[in-house]
Amino acid sequence: MISFKVLKECGKSRRGVITTPHGEIQTPIFMPVGTQGTVKAVLPEQLENLGAQIILGNTYHLFLRPGHQLIKETFGSLHNMMKWNHPILTDSGGFQVFSLGPLRKIKEEGVYFSSHLDGSKRFISPEISIEIQEALGSDIMMAFDECPALPCSREYMIDSMERTTRWAARCLEARKSDNALFGITQGGTDIELRIKHLEEMTAMPFDGFSIGGLSVGEEKEEMYKTLEEIPHLLPADKPRYLMGVGTPRDIIKGILEGVDMFDCVMPTRNARNGQLFTWNGTMNIKRAEYERDTRPVDEKCSCYTCRNFSRAYLRHLYKAGEYLSPILNSIHNLHFYLDLVAEARARIENGTISKFYSEISKVYER
Repeated sequence: MISFKVLKECGKSRRGVITTPHGEIQTPIFMPVGTQGTVKAVLPEQLENLGAQIILGNTYHLFLRPGHQLIKETFGSLHNMMKWNHPILTDSGGFQVFSLGPLRKIKEEGVYFSSHLDGSKRFISPEISIEIQEALGSDIMMAFDECPALPCSREYMIDSMERTTRWAARCLEARKSDNALFGITQGGTDIELRIKHLEEMTAMPFDGFSIGGLSVGEEKEEMYKTLEEIPHLLPADKPRYLMGVGTPRDIIKGILEGVDMFDCVMPTRNARNGQLFTWNGTMNIKRAEYERDTRPVDEKCSCYTCRNFSRAYLRHLYKAGEYLSPILNSIHNLHFYLDLVAEARARIENGTISKFYSEISKVYER
């Protein structure tokens, strides 16, 4: 199980600590995404040096390959397989399954779908999702939910929310371990529906709650309006997790509104595409203007990449298609994101988190 303690508050923002069987997590926290048992292009030792406190694994992908039973029988847990002796949160697989579109069919018992790897017919239900996550040994499991893409009709959203509520109860009933289990609230950007689903979910004995179904096609300002209304309504004594969001500005906005935990593929995915995050905004390292630029990516950054390499060298690596390019870029981006939330923790403690959001907004408005 886990425990959560709020150490400091500043407006809606919270500075806290989550205690898990694999160590403490200082919140607010950003969680690097390790979809298939690895954070792409980064060694576990490097993640530790970057200050990563918790990472994600994905139920859907690990179910398909190499298989949760293989992981349990061969290694004992996902922690052992990937040599990560720190907390792991596993997504339920719901988002990945529902993103398959025509390859999946939603039924009350669960979701039937075709594997994106080989087309084989597969099935995940709330019970199977929990079985997979318990086999992986994750510190925090997520309830199996339906995540509808936006925009969708209000009628479909209501049906989806009701199904998610029923599936959440089945997840709680299926749990056989002491692993923590978070419920997922849905409702799109409809505040009335969000509050309704939040009330239904928080009536259940989950160990934490997440806000799902944002950053899935809605306008940015609609997402921000939802964040202004919803996170602070979740239980104050349990962690709050905003799933799959997002840009540096999105994260600080979430923190401002009371969110404790974040994940997003942007730091590593964008790194592989040559986009770097800095305290002055984003930088596309592939641009010709960096061809002879001997400065580090960010002169305010103390990461391994910025301490040792120039913009010109990083551009060369990217243009040459060298394996070192995504490695050095990912190290920098993850360092930036982890520094971002560390600074947010400090700003909550000294009462300047609103000012910090204004500062980040100026460089990440778009």
